[in-house]
Amino acid sequence: MADIYAFLNTHGLRYERCDHPAVFTVEESKRLVPALPGAHTKNLFLRDQKGLRHFLVVVGHDTRVDLKALAPVLGATKLSLGSPERLRTHLGIEPGSVSLLALVNDAAKAVEVFIDRPLWQADALQCHPLVNTTTLVIPRADVERFIQATGHEYRLVTVPGR
Repeated sequence: MADIYAFLNTHGLRYERCDHPAVFTVEESKRLVPALPGAHTKNLFLRDQKGLRHFLVVVGHDTRVDLKALAPVLGATKLSLGSPERLRTHLGIEPGSVSLLALVNDAAKAVEVFIDRPLWQADALQCHPLVNTTTLVIPRADVERFIQATGHEYRLVTVPGR
């Protein structure tokens, strides 16, 4: 697993760090993480029906995603959550720590990145640095530079809600 802070610092990416108790859900995050600037995010690690494609979908923390309606937006067959084993294999992290920053561990570029268009309007995004006991606030421009530095591309889409 990559040293995320070394990666961020090597690439000159700005961040503000806040340590807190472990959070596994948006509800826990609202209770346990102090108020921070930037958009709160929710990250979904998904796979297609055959398990051939894997997706990281980043939305605002209050967005309830309609997976059935999302599949055609991503150009995929039926979507489901990726298993903990797939999460470890592709992003090198444990459930509860899913984050854009985990792309640093996807050397094979096997995970496709989709960001909800309204979220991308925020000045900064809140991201877990591969563990759910810390939140980083990263300016949007630096998030974009981070994604590029990992060798990934991202697509802005309108994620259908429920």
